[in-house]
Amino acid sequence: MKRRLIGLTVLFALFCSMTAMADGARVAYLGPEGTYTEEAAQFFFRAGEVLIPKETVNDAISDLLSSAADYAVIPQENTVGGAVVNYLDALIGAEQAYVVGEVILPISQTLMGVPGATLADIHTVCSHAQGLAQSAQWRSEHLPDAEAVEMASTAAAASYVAQTGDKSISAVAAPGAAARYGLEVLAENVQITDANKTRFYVLSRQALEGEDLTCAVFVATCVAEQIDDIILQLHDAGLEMVALHDRPEGSALGRYHYVIEMKDPAGITEAQLDVARALEGVRFAGCFNAVEK
Repeated sequence: MKRRLIGLTVLFALFCSMTAMADGARVAYLGPEGTYTEEAAQFFFRAGEVLIPKETVNDAISDLLSSAADYAVIPQENTVGGAVVNYLDALIGAEQAYVVGEVILPISQTLMGVPGATLADIHTVCSHAQGLAQSAQWRSEHLPDAEAVEMASTAAAASYVAQTGDKSISAVAAPGAAARYGLEVLAENVQITDANKTRFYVLSRQALEGEDLTCAVFVATCVAEQIDDIILQLHDAGLEMVALHDRPEGSALGRYHYVIEMKDPAGITEAQLDVARALEGVRFAGCFNAVEK
């Protein structure tokens, strides 16, 4: 019964925080319109938000840090493609930004082309790197000779195909992008697995507080041999590992930035955060709850 009450408390707190955030919030996200990031932002904020599509994740975070936006929504990790390293770098570099929410979104990739195009016409497939990775197996079977071209986002790929009007060029993008950009669906569900999901972080300039938040993110900067000790101390404080990603720190071989996500289903406590803050080279990057569509 106690565990059930804790769960209901967390869900109620999440609903309240999302409702408060949605009240006129300006939300920068990886655009253009029609990206999965836009869908994640719409799902998280629900209503009342002003969505601001940006060309890159860095642009979205820049809007947040300059106060041109109240929040930024960025992709974090995909089931198939894993973490996107330049997005990790953007998060690591944004020391004044905090993770205040997470959206887990099922990803259904769709192949689309200009009206009248068929699979036989396709010689080029455009998409974000993740879209290309997630559709690689399908393309090898159905479009083995088609060239893969990486673009800034799946929606940018769809927009590009619409602008060219070329029947030989197609895009792998979210299903809704076809109608938005006047394209026709050539094939549905071209992703490698139906379990394909992407996690998105919601960033703010102000960290959330309260012991009803179940997840926490930290950025550790250290040599590789020290990360085990850091994780062990976080574990001893009662935190469970969710994800660990590393990026070169840039000053010496074997020295990295680590993005560490931990959780405590009963709620992250100040005592646990104090343990993390006391660790050398560890920066607190926010507490939050996750919501799945």
